Amino acid sequence: MRKPSAETSAKPLVLVPACNYQTSGGHLQHTAGKKYVDAVRLAGCTPLIVPAAEPAEVPALLGLADGVLLTGSPSNVHPSHFGEDVHDPSLPLDPDRDAWTLPLIREALAIGLPLFAICRGTQETNVALGGSLHQAVQEVGPFDDHRAPHGQPPEIAYAPQHPVQVQPGGRLAAILGERTAFDVNSLHSQAVNRLAPGLRVEAVAPDGIVEAFSADGPGFNLCLQWHPEWQAEANPVSMQLLAAFGDAARAWRARRLLTQTPAHRDSIP
Repeated sequence: MRKPSAETSAKPLVLVPACNYQTSGGHLQHTAGKKYVDAVRLAGCTPLIVPAAEPAEVPALLGLADGVLLTGSPSNVHPSHFGEDVHDPSLPLDPDRDAWTLPLIREALAIGLPLFAICRGTQETNVALGGSLHQAVQEVGPFDDHRAPHGQPPEIAYAPQHPVQVQPGGRLAAILGERTAFDVNSLHSQAVNRLAPGLRVEAVAPDGIVEAFSADGPGFNLCLQWHPEWQAEANPVSMQLLAAFGDAARAWRARRLLTQTPAHRDSIP
């Protein structure tokens, strides 16, 4: 029996865009939380953290990838991308991340590359496609305060805060089957305001905030406002979601290898 080659047995490669932070010494650092890297591995894929890239480098990066995971972050999407001024200058921003993840999202979705977005990544996706955000949802009636409890350790900050209701007939419903409602954590002040054209609501919070959506078009994509990566291995919903993402990335890799020349395939990690 023929043994699988290294190229067919290797795991799918998932891009994880880094955040950009200024240290006390004035040096810019590219960072990605370990929990996101761990989530990619739980999906059966190999994570590749990508620092701030030039928009012109995006096509080459996507050519290497079998999926993209957009992480959460302490930083907000800059409101200039949806036509507003900064509401609270004390909150962190990350214009370097915005500059390349927004075009990355548009190109990834256009080609159908599997995309899994979490918290800030979900907000980025809505903005990249022409939507807008509430910059401080806790100040907008009738919505609740969706921020994490202040000054608490991760075990409390990431604890379940409210239920979400899955909308029937969508991608999330197809993944979760009979599980139509479940509790999620909540650690955000920005949230979807105007949903971009071509996006479908997949789940909502009791106050009506959009907690999940997907985009029309080819391929797998799912954007979640909560943090499924937190202690994902012990969370059945998180594991179902990551399994679906991993399956999509493996299918993408298989198709990608079929379309490449033998010489090109030999160079693929």
